[in-house]
Amino acid sequence: MSCHDVKLDESVLKKPNKILLIGNPNVGKSIFFTELTGIHAVSSNYAGTTVNFMEGRLTVGGKEYVLIDAPGTYSLEPSSEAEAVASRLMESGALAIVCVLDASNLERNLHLAMELRQHKIPLVFALNLADVAKRKGIDINAKLLEQELGAPVVETIAVKKQGLDELVLRLGEVLDSPKNCADSPCGSCSSCQYTEPGDKWLSAKEITSRVVKVNTANPSFLDRLGKKMVKPFPGLPIAFLALALLVGVVVFGGRMLRMPLIMLTDGLIIPFFRNLFEGIFAIFASEGGQLSYRYLFYDGGFQTGFRIFTDGAWMSADYGAYAAVGGFASVLLNVLIGEYGIFVISFQWIIALILPYVFSFYIGITFLEDSGYLPRVSVLFDNIMRKLGVQGGSLIHVFLALGCAVPAILGSRTATTKKEKMMIATVICFAVPCISQIGALVALMGAFSWWMSPLMLLFAMFLFVVVALIAGRIIKGKVDPLIIEVPNLLMPTPKTYFRKLWIRMRHFLKDAELPMLAAVFLAAILAGTGVLSIIANQAQVQMIVSGWLGMPEEAVVSLVLGIVRREMSVAPLLILNLTYLQVFVAGVVSLLYLPCLSVFGILAKEFKLRFAVVIFVGTVVSAIFVGGVINQIGQLFI
Repeated sequence: MSCHDVKLDESVLKKPNKILLIGNPNVGKSIFFTELTGIHAVSSNYAGTTVNFMEGRLTVGGKEYVLIDAPGTYSLEPSSEAEAVASRLMESGALAIVCVLDASNLERNLHLAMELRQHKIPLVFALNLADVAKRKGIDINAKLLEQELGAPVVETIAVKKQGLDELVLRLGEVLDSPKNCADSPCGSCSSCQYTEPGDKWLSAKEITSRVVKVNTANPSFLDRLGKKMVKPFPGLPIAFLALALLVGVVVFGGRMLRMPLIMLTDGLIIPFFRNLFEGIFAIFASEGGQLSYRYLFYDGGFQTGFRIFTDGAWMSADYGAYAAVGGFASVLLNVLIGEYGIFVISFQWIIALILPYVFSFYIGITFLEDSGYLPRVSVLFDNIMRKLGVQGGSLIHVFLALGCAVPAILGSRTATTKKEKMMIATVICFAVPCISQIGALVALMGAFSWWMSPLMLLFAMFLFVVVALIAGRIIKGKVDPLIIEVPNLLMPTPKTYFRKLWIRMRHFLKDAELPMLAAVFLAAILAGTGVLSIIANQAQVQMIVSGWLGMPEEAVVSLVLGIVRREMSVAPLLILNLTYLQVFVAGVVSLLYLPCLSVFGILAKEFKLRFAVVIFVGTVVSAIFVGGVINQIGQLFI
């Protein structure tokens, strides 16, 4: 792949005061970017987190520069779109480059350093993960390495902020004297003892042999455990244990967090708004003993009548009474505090239903990411995944998709073939629910029985296998062998862990809440104006929803709202009196149902509009077909 195949903003490429932050994947670049600029970049302990670049302001020596965090790359000869972005940024030039090296894997990192030297741009090297190298018995002579590379080398431990001040100081020295460095083979100001290499891998090996000494210290427990995790035993038992623990954290942690939120929303927030709007919409008062309408209140569901509170008693009101008290006012009250009212379901669905499970999921997945465990799962299951038509590295994107499908599909840019990218996107859209949807499904299933959630999990795994096998046959092309860096197994530092957890929750609130609120507004308007009743009463809709799927006609709201947000195809079902079969059918339909509109946009952008349309039509048809088949079979045993 040529770096010119990717399109980048020309204004970024032409910025005169930019500094590039470059390194292999998984060397801690995002942590450097966060600490140096104050912009919170989410860093994960596996390759492929950054598929684009981030930009922030960096002050060095009283001067302000633009620091650009390029995607992680192993080489400036790109084999993936992410590496092509890094190469394109390099070709655009820069005032200086901060190259982050992994001290525990120095030889592999030096290959990129050799390539950077050829660009004759001032360089500063951050020798990161120095603590991990020492844990492994690796002793690096940083001064000698500086002479070999002909550029400043600073030992750092980014997660502990060690060495960052010195790194900025040395960067300032390089920036202040660039003109004196132009004739140096590496563009730096130090004396170069090593000439421009021919075979970069050989050069990296020779430099490593001179600057690195390895003692015979016994490997630590984490190092020994990390090596065993990629073997069938005990790797497989550990993998299933990790999955069970993650599910447990999501299900039980979410349920525990949900209880106080339900008490807050149903016991305090919703009654407050209901009383507030009932008071505002008081339209008549009793005068001279004559009976008159006092408050208008929505009766709920798909009923066409209303109840009127008159002198202490509730009375049914027909459309005549409805018109007498003012049609517009009653509809507006309905939209605000009715069964699907904005100030009811916005709190019940978003805060009390979805938010607890999202937070619980991020607690578990953030730990797995920062520990470096996920790449080991990819290696462990690579043989199985290849039989499904994808490589083991695709599992990383699956884990990303459990949080949100959008970054997972964007992350597929690290894939080396078009088929693999399309396979990842297809599997995610058909068979991988996002955490918001998972939370809604767990709440729906858990309301009936503890075994419903594990049953749905098994079905989701079965669906994943089927979709992968079918997509592998339909999508033409090849899938390259798995080449993935297995990082060091680490115990996440508390400060970095909780900061990342907060950043993720903030991103969720920013990116997901607005679309969910849009779905809430849509539900309130459709229900409050009676449009939803009209749709539900259509013969074709009843034939699909009630006849084929076996669901009550009110379930049509799930299909409508699911177009806006995937989890909204589940939330309306919580207030319906469903049977066990109906609950499972509803879960299957929601699992397969089309992704949200933001995913459609990403699919159209990353691939083509035709591919996005095929995915959307395919998910809708398969959801209704598979859900109906399960219902029809289930009816035979009832």
